[in-house]
Amino acid sequence: MVSYIDLLLPVALATLIAWIASMLIHILIKWHNSDYQALKNESEVADAIRNGSPAKGLHSLPYCVDMKEMATEEMQNKFARGPVAFVTIFDNGMPPMPKLVAQQILFFLLGMAMIGYIARLALAPGAPYLDVLRTVSALGFMTYGWAQIPMSIWYGHLWSTTGQYLLDALIYGFLAAGVFAWLWPAAS
Repeated sequence: MVSYIDLLLPVALATLIAWIASMLIHILIKWHNSDYQALKNESEVADAIRNGSPAKGLHSLPYCVDMKEMATEEMQNKFARGPVAFVTIFDNGMPPMPKLVAQQILFFLLGMAMIGYIARLALAPGAPYLDVLRTVSALGFMTYGWAQIPMSIWYGHLWSTTGQYLLDALIYGFLAAGVFAWLWPAAS
């Protein structure tokens, strides 16, 4: 079995490369700019939300957490009249970019650590390059992408948005796979 210590360099390097790819996707290529749409009456909606002083977090409109309540005529009328929405409230002010970047790096680091852990259980030292590539790319895709699908199923994200995040996951998975395959420990 591969020692996890032997995978620290691939985990660290794959983290760095995935983060750089993410930065390029979001800053240079910008295909995620289409993920969000403007409201024609943004000022009025912002005023209405501000006047309600909602707590930070995810809010649903209409608010309904019980299936029995959903069966009532009043709640069905609220849904029929609309709008039906999920709204995420953040702290006011500009996004805290250093904190968010650090969290994104940690996201990649923990993901790569899990990928390395599972790969070391599945692959022997000296495993062929293509075996490592196939295994780690599949693990990378699952780690960074698969959980995006319920966002379209349950939260109304456009399927095109989910497709873009799955493409991101494929990229991160193949980049991780290339690093792990290149640096996979040789047989003793």
